[in-house]
Amino acid sequence: MIKKYFPLFIVLVVLLLDQSLKVWVKTNYSLGENIFDFGFVRFDFVENPGMAFGLSFGGLASKYVLGVFRLVAVFFIGKYIFVLIKNKANKIFIVLVCFIFSGALGNIIDNLFYGLVFSSGTSWNNEIDYWVGYSGVSTFFNGGYAGFLEGCVVDMIHLEIYWPSWAPFGFAEKEVFPPVFNVADACISSSVLLIIVFYKKLVRKEDLDFGNIFKNKSS
Repeated sequence: MIKKYFPLFIVLVVLLLDQSLKVWVKTNYSLGENIFDFGFVRFDFVENPGMAFGLSFGGLASKYVLGVFRLVAVFFIGKYIFVLIKNKANKIFIVLVCFIFSGALGNIIDNLFYGLVFSSGTSWNNEIDYWVGYSGVSTFFNGGYAGFLEGCVVDMIHLEIYWPSWAPFGFAEKEVFPPVFNVADACISSSVLLIIVFYKKLVRKEDLDFGNIFKNKSS
C-alpha cells in the first residue's frame, strides 16, 4: 500500500513545502526584502515573471505561452510517471521524475493562481511595456493583482557563493550561481542532474521509447 502511493506522497510533500514557503514569504515580507542571511545561503524575496531561476522573455503574451506549455508538460510528465510505474521502471528513476513533476506543478500554481489570490505582485504595465514591482506586504484572498495565467513565481533561495580572485575567464570574485530560486526549481534541477549523472544505472532503453510507451498505455 505504501509503495503504491509513494509517488503521490512525494508530490504532496513537495507541493506542501513549496507552496507553504512561498505563501509565508509573500504574506510576511516586502518584495526585495532580505529575510535572513546565513552567509552563503540567503533568503531574498523576488518575483519571477518568466521561467525558472529568474529567466524571462517578452511581455504578458509570453506568460500565456509559457503557462500553456507548463500545463502540457505537466500533463505528459504525470502520464509518464504512471507508465513508468506500470512498466516497473527503476524505482529511483520514478522518484526523480516525481520530483520533476512536483516542481513543475509547484511553479504552475504560482503562474495560474497567484495573480488571482494575492492583493499585490509583480505585474505587466502596458504604458511602459515592462514588468513593475510593488511595495508593502501582500494579503491573501483580498482582491487579485492580475488575471488567470498572469501570476508571478515567488523565489527566495539565494546561494551567495563567489569565485576566487584567481579564477580565469572573467569569473574572478563573481557569483557562482546568481539566480534566486525556490523549492520547486531545486527539485527540478537536482533531479535532472542526478538522472544525467546516473543515466546508465537508472534509465532503460524502453523507458525512452515514448511512441511505444504511450501507444501501449492507451491500448
